[in-house]
Amino acid sequence: MPVPLLHRLAALPWRGQLLAAFGLGLISALALPPVHAVPVLLLAIPGLLVLAAAAPNWRRAAWLGFAWGWGHGLAGVYWVTHAILTDVATFWWLVPLAAPALAIPLALFVVPPVLVARALPAGWARLLGFAGTWVLAELARGVVFTGFPWNLIGTVWAFDALPLQAASVIGVHGLSLLTLLLAGLPLLAGSPANWRARAGATAGAAALLAGLAGFGAWRLTDPEPIAPPVQLVLVQGNVAQEIKWQQDQRMAIFQRYLGLTETAARDAAARHPASRVVVIWPETASPFLLAQDPEARRMAAAALPPGALLLAGSVRAEWAPDGTLRQVFNSLVALDSGGTVTAVYDKTHLVPFGEYMPLAGLLPIRLVTGGMDFSAGPGLVTLAPPGMPRFGALICYEVIFPGAVVPSPRPDWLVNITNDGWFGISAGPWQHLAAARLRAVEEGLPLARAAQTGVSAVFDAHGRRVAMLTLGEMGIVTAGLPGPLPPTVFARLGLVIPGGMALVCLGLAWLLRRKVAAGI
Repeated sequence: MPVPLLHRLAALPWRGQLLAAFGLGLISALALPPVHAVPVLLLAIPGLLVLAAAAPNWRRAAWLGFAWGWGHGLAGVYWVTHAILTDVATFWWLVPLAAPALAIPLALFVVPPVLVARALPAGWARLLGFAGTWVLAELARGVVFTGFPWNLIGTVWAFDALPLQAASVIGVHGLSLLTLLLAGLPLLAGSPANWRARAGATAGAAALLAGLAGFGAWRLTDPEPIAPPVQLVLVQGNVAQEIKWQQDQRMAIFQRYLGLTETAARDAAARHPASRVVVIWPETASPFLLAQDPEARRMAAAALPPGALLLAGSVRAEWAPDGTLRQVFNSLVALDSGGTVTAVYDKTHLVPFGEYMPLAGLLPIRLVTGGMDFSAGPGLVTLAPPGMPRFGALICYEVIFPGAVVPSPRPDWLVNITNDGWFGISAGPWQHLAAARLRAVEEGLPLARAAQTGVSAVFDAHGRRVAMLTLGEMGIVTAGLPGPLPPTVFARLGLVIPGGMALVCLGLAWLLRRKVAAGI
C-alpha cells in the first residue's frame, strides 16, 4: 500500500479505525511461521503507526494498539481451539472463547509501544521508540504470568538458516528489533515527490537485508564442528490426542512405539556399528510409568540394540511411605538396553491450566486428563548417561524461552520432546518448531526434537535442518548427531544484548525528540 494511502486510515471514523487496526493485526500474522509472508509487515506496521499518530488522545491510541494486537494474537494462536475440540463434550463452551481470550493478554503488550510512538515526533524518533519499546514488551512477555514468548516477531525469518544467523549475537529479540525497523521504513519515505527520502529509505532497507544475508553467509562458512559418534532415531508415533490417555489404547500405543523403535534402532546400529544409537520418544509417549514400571522397562529395553539408549517422555510418580500418591512429574527418562534408568529430567516450566491449576484452582478449567496437578522439577539440568555426550532436556514449550534453555555445565546438545497433538494440523506445531530452531542458533548447540504428531527434526548448531518428519505422519527420523559450536555471543551474554539494543533505540528516540522540540 503506498504511503499516501496509508495516511487515509487516519481519516476513517473511529469505528473504522478500530476495524482497520484489527484487520492490520490479522494480516501481520501472515508473516509468522509457517507462511513467512514477511512483506506484509510493510503494510501492517506502518498502518499501525499512522493510526497511533493520528489518535486524538492516548486512550484512543491504546485502544488502537489493543485492536491491532488482538488481531495479531488471534490469527497467531487460532490453533488453540483445536485443544478444546479434543474434549468438546466437556469444553464446548470454550470453543468460541479460547483463542480470543488467549489473544487478549498478548494484545496488551502491543499497547505500550503504540503509546510511546504516539508521544514521539514523526520520523526516526517514532520508529526507534516504537521498536525499542516493542522489544522491551517482548522481553516482559517472557516472564509475566509465568511467561509466554510465543510468535516473537523475529521468528518471521525462520524459513531458512541464512537470515537466522544474526540471532547468534543478538537473539530472536534482536531480530525482532531489526524486523520492526525494516517494516517501518516506508513511513520515512515521505511523499512520492520527496525522492531523497524515498531513496534513503530504500537504501536503508537494502543495507539491512544485505547485512543479515551477508553475516549469515559468512557464519555458515564456519568449519563443521567435530560430530560425536552418535546416531539419533526420533520416533513419531502420530497418536491423536483424543485417544492418547484412553485406558484401552495404552498397550496399542506402547507397542506402536516399540515396533517403530526396534526396526529403526537395529537398522541404525547395523549401518553405523561404531556409533552409539540414541532413540528419542516424544513427551509422555509412554502410556506407562516407565521409571517405575519394571515390565514396561523390560519391553522397551528389548526393542533396543545392545548399547543403545532410549530417551522417552513419560509421566513419573512419587508415593508417600503409606502408599498414597504424593506427586507426579512430566519427565524425560533415559533407559539403557539393559532396562536400567540412567538419568531423569522433570519438567520445570509447567503450562498453566494444562499441567497445573493457577490461582489455587479459582478458575475450574483443566485441559489435561487427570485430577492431580503436575509438580515442577528443580530446574534445568545437564544429563550425562554413561558413554554419551551430555545433553540438556527441554519438555514441550520450555524450548520457547530465549536465553533460558541451557543448563550448567554447558551440554553438547539439546533434546526437545513435545506432544503438539493438542494443536492438530495447524500453524501451531510449525511455530513451535521455529522457536526450537532459533534456540539452536542462539546457543550454538545442535537440537533434536521429537514430537508426538510432528514436526520432529534435527537441527545443527547453525540451525540448519539435518532431518525432518513433517506434521501428521507416523514414522521415524534418523540422523547423525551434529557437533556443538563454541558458546556464541548470545550464549555468553543472553538477553542483555537485545535489552541493551532496545534501550539504545529509546535513548536515540529521546535525543531526536529533543532536537525536534528545539527546532534543530
